[in-house]
Amino acid sequence: MKQVLLIDAPQLFREFLKEKLTAEKVTVDVAQGDRDAFTKLVSQLPSVVIIDVPQNFADLMDFLEKKKQNPNTKSIPVILTGPVLSREQIAVLPQYHVVKYFNKPIKFDVFFESIGKILRTSFSIDTTPCILELHLNDNIIFIEIAQGLNREKLMLLKYKITEMIDQNHLTSPKIVLMMTDLTLSFIDGSNLELLFDNVIADHRVLRKNVKVLALDNFTKELIVGHAQYDGIKVAENLSSILSSLVDSGSENDVADVISDKILTATEEVNEGAVQMRFYSESGVQGDFPLEENQNLHVAIVDDDPLIRQILQATFTKENITTSLFDSGSEFLSATNKTLFDAVILDIFMPGLSGFDILANLHNKRYQSPVIVYSTAYQREAVIQALSLGAKTYLIKPLKPELVLAKVMEEIKNFKNS
Repeated sequence: MKQVLLIDAPQLFREFLKEKLTAEKVTVDVAQGDRDAFTKLVSQLPSVVIIDVPQNFADLMDFLEKKKQNPNTKSIPVILTGPVLSREQIAVLPQYHVVKYFNKPIKFDVFFESIGKILRTSFSIDTTPCILELHLNDNIIFIEIAQGLNREKLMLLKYKITEMIDQNHLTSPKIVLMMTDLTLSFIDGSNLELLFDNVIADHRVLRKNVKVLALDNFTKELIVGHAQYDGIKVAENLSSILSSLVDSGSENDVADVISDKILTATEEVNEGAVQMRFYSESGVQGDFPLEENQNLHVAIVDDDPLIRQILQATFTKENITTSLFDSGSEFLSATNKTLFDAVILDIFMPGLSGFDILANLHNKRYQSPVIVYSTAYQREAVIQALSLGAKTYLIKPLKPELVLAKVMEEIKNFKNS
C-alpha cells in the first residue's frame, strides 16, 4: 500500500495534498508535532514522508537524527518544503535520506512528479495552459483566468480563496471572477462547474457576492441553468459589477477601484504555501532574460495617461524601453523612424482610432506585432482589429503583468517566425 505521512503541513497545503493524493489511491495521514510525527512514522512506516520545515532548523535535525537511528525508518525517503536554506544546511540533508527540498511557494506539478517517482506511480496532471491569479483589494478578491481551464488549478483555487479569507480576516468576502479572455462551450461544462463549485466552497462566500465578468453565452447559460449557482451575477461590463460591490456605489468610487486597485501593479504580500503557476509554464523573465530585454523597445499608444504610466512602470521593471503616445498621429509619425519590437494599442482615442492606426500600419507593411488593449469587447470590434493585422486582443482591465506576458509571447513568436 502506498502511503504518505504529512508532518506539520500548513492547512492549505495539507488539505490540497490530501485531496489530490487520495484521488490517486494513495493513503495519507497527518501528524502535528515531533512526538506525534515520530510515533506515526515508526508505527506506519510510510512510503514517503513530507515535512514542512519548522522555524527552528535544529528541531528538524533532531527529528531526522531519530529517524536515522531507527533501522526501520532510516531509509524512508523524505521530501522537505520550506523557506530558502543555506548551502551548509542543505549539505547535511542527504545523509538523512532527504531526496527533495522545495522552496515555497511550491510549483505543484514538479512536486507531484517527485512524489510519483518515489512511489513509482504516474500522477495525472492536467497541463492545460491556464493563467489563474488572485489579488485582494479591500474585501474584494479578484480572480483572473486566461487561456484555459486547468483542473489542477481549479482544485487549488478553493484552498487559495480560504487562505486569503483567513489571512486577511474577511468577514464578508466578495469575489469578482474575470474571464473575458475565455470563449467556452459545452465541452468545458465540467471544468466550468468545478470552477464555480470551488469559488463558492467556503461557507463565508455568499453567492450574491460572487460576480462573473464573461463574454461567452455558455457561461451565462450554465449559471442560469444551475440552481446551486442562484444569486451569482454575470455581466460583460466591469463597472456594473463593481457598482454593486463598492460600498458607496458612486461612479467616482467605481472608477477609483478600476484605476487604482485593479490596474495598478501591486506586490503580493503573501503568496501562500503553493504556487498557482506550473514550473513548466514560462514566466516573463524566463522567456526573456533581463540582459536581452535591454534591446527591446515597445510603443504604448493610449490616450489614458494612467494606463500609459502603469504599463511603462511594469515594462521598465523588466528593463524594457517604452515610448508613450497619447495620439495615433504622433505614433504613426514615430513609425517612420523607429521599428518597435511591439505595439500596445488602444481602440477608442481622439482623432485617429485604433482601427485607423491598424489600417495605416497594414498599408505600410509594418511587421512588428500589435497587441490591442481596449475596453471594446464587442465581437465585431475584435474581428475588425484582428482582420486589420492585430496579433491578439486584450480587454481592459487586466493586471499589467498579464499584458506584459502577452506582449513578450508575441515578440517571441515574431522572432521565431
